[in-house]
Amino acid sequence: MRLVIAKCSVDYVGRLSAHLPPATRLLMVKADGSVSIHADDRAYKPLNWMSPPCRLEEAPGVWRVVNKAGEELRITLEEIFQDTSYELGVDPGLRKDGVEAHLQELLAANPETLGEGFTLVRREYMTAIGPVDLLCRDANARAVAVEVKRRGEIDGVEQLTRYLELMNRDPLLAPVTGVFAAQEIKPQARVLATDRGIRCVVVDYDKLRGIERDELTLF
Repeated sequence: MRLVIAKCSVDYVGRLSAHLPPATRLLMVKADGSVSIHADDRAYKPLNWMSPPCRLEEAPGVWRVVNKAGEELRITLEEIFQDTSYELGVDPGLRKDGVEAHLQELLAANPETLGEGFTLVRREYMTAIGPVDLLCRDANARAVAVEVKRRGEIDGVEQLTRYLELMNRDPLLAPVTGVFAAQEIKPQARVLATDRGIRCVVVDYDKLRGIERDELTLF
């Protein structure tokens, strides 16, 4: 990753035109070729950027970043204060947070929580597009793919749908049904899951851990 702090102006030439007047900004060039321009007051969101694939052409006092559609990000450099490059290496990717990973572990140890007669085949069942959190068998010995989330949203249902489409092509597994398990499932995600024949299970994390709730109840 290359980080450049410079006083610069920026012009975007393409379907729309945009201009940033001269100011001190951070220019970020990533290994994937993307270039983004940042101010000091917008958290992570850049002022302007060019997504890959694109090419960076450098000349004295000016950068031209051009994408495959011919759109151009032109950065005019008035003064460079710092120009530093760092080798970050390969990122391992986003991992499940502690609660979600523990929830998966607890469900693997207690598969009957997902349905009566459920048994675990294996955790992290690998497919060509990634691992299914849990592969189980129901009371009738049919395969069930389980996606585990802390908060169940539409993208989780989409993810499980892709796994099911792939797994149902395997004659040794098919037919494979799906279970979407989470501590909380958003209404839109539940509607989508139901429409696709995926059963939703809301999991009580504390109960699964054997911890009594602190709230006072009437009964």
